[in-house]
Amino acid sequence: MTTDPLVELVRGGVRLIELGRPYYTGMPCSPNHPGFRMTLARRHGDMVRPDGGSAASEIIITGGHVGTHIDALSHVSHKGKLHGGIDAAQAQRGGAFAAHGAEHLPGFLCRAVLLDIARLHATETLPGGYEITTEDLERAAEAAAVHLHPGDVALIRTGWARLYENTPAYLGTSTGVPGVGTAAARWLAAQGITATGADTTAYECLAPGAGHSILPVHRVLLVESGIYIMEHLDLEAIAAEQINEFAFMLAPLRIVGGTGSPVRPLAAVRR
Repeated sequence: MTTDPLVELVRGGVRLIELGRPYYTGMPCSPNHPGFRMTLARRHGDMVRPDGGSAASEIIITGGHVGTHIDALSHVSHKGKLHGGIDAAQAQRGGAFAAHGAEHLPGFLCRAVLLDIARLHATETLPGGYEITTEDLERAAEAAAVHLHPGDVALIRTGWARLYENTPAYLGTSTGVPGVGTAAARWLAAQGITATGADTTAYECLAPGAGHSILPVHRVLLVESGIYIMEHLDLEAIAAEQINEFAFMLAPLRIVGGTGSPVRPLAAVRR
């Protein structure tokens, strides 16, 4: 009898590696989005039950594209059209998307591949504004002895996550931010991947001083190809162990009509 490889992985015992960031007030955030805020709405002692028990709870305010998150296909349009030629203006009427909303984001339990571009170039962090090329991706895959297959998730490490605690440096307003270029994005799409993500604020290559003025890779992946994008990943731990192929788990929030969702991505590897 043939056993599913994922079942075998679980039976053998797994170790989970975090691939995302914790959420906290003041965390780095793209200037295009409202930041994350959390505060206690009720504190212990505000109300004490007859048996002496008390409860605390919080209120959370956040944009859908803050911290580690995934983009729904409604996030970006081109010339007024969403993925599949859907009219963006019509779809967003009423303040929520009637098509490609975040409630349609899939859950993930699949194979993922780490393409470590920083390691490929023997550096801890790629320089700001560096455009990751098709050759970079092919060489990183060859160096890691992995191949992308249809349905996979491709995670791109630039090393930029090392700057995360320094918000101005991480956002790269003056320096730019390294990221995938359009040719490399088309190469990824040609491999048939389901989703891709990076350890930067916008996944894209951002030129020094340009900010988020244009997002051509979002157009290629979301609009043209229907491929989901994850941002603000933390790939340092898994890269340090040189784990280049693993089971990937992700469960987006089903936000009806939304354009994205906070997520907690995990890599499952054998103990």
